[in-house]
Amino acid sequence: MREVHQEFLLGLAGVSATLLGTFIVGVFFYIDSDMHRRVASSAAIDTYLRSATRWVFAAYSIPLLVTLVLASMEPLLGAMTFAVLGGILTLMTIDTGRRLLVKGGSGMSRALVVNEWLTSAAVLAAIILPWALGGWIPEAAAFVPSLLLILASGFVSTAALVMTQFDSTKGLNMATTTSAVRAGGSSPAAPEGTETRK
Repeated sequence: MREVHQEFLLGLAGVSATLLGTFIVGVFFYIDSDMHRRVASSAAIDTYLRSATRWVFAAYSIPLLVTLVLASMEPLLGAMTFAVLGGILTLMTIDTGRRLLVKGGSGMSRALVVNEWLTSAAVLAAIILPWALGGWIPEAAAFVPSLLLILASGFVSTAALVMTQFDSTKGLNMATTTSAVRAGGSSPAAPEGTETRK
């Protein structure tokens, strides 16, 4: 395989750190918003969103930490780091899938369902690829396809979570408007011949 330069690994770590930092800021803003308080009323949706958030954190941490280890240490330590973090990500993938299957877990969002299937397949492929390409102790170049795949999966999952919140906001606004219209339409009419006192 082609040799991977240290600059590329450090650049990939920088991109991962930027995405992870942006995601953390977004999570803090979401927790402090009214939208989180409304969604939190549904236990299944709130539990899935917590699990999915942990998954995104783990996904961004792999290309961040593994690239730093590969750039500064021996390939064996890089392989061990990838194996440990990959195992954690696999367990979290199973957890998000299990919580999505709970009734109401997806919040009726097709984006979350499609994303769950795609990321599950991507994680499985990413865990296998380094050893399929590089043998028992893969070189740094053997990890690059997996790291890029995991980074892309984290980005897609972030986009799916954001779009789901937009859909939830739209649904809540429509429900609020419908309730207001029904409440206004059901108010009793004033009897004929009566005047409103000023």
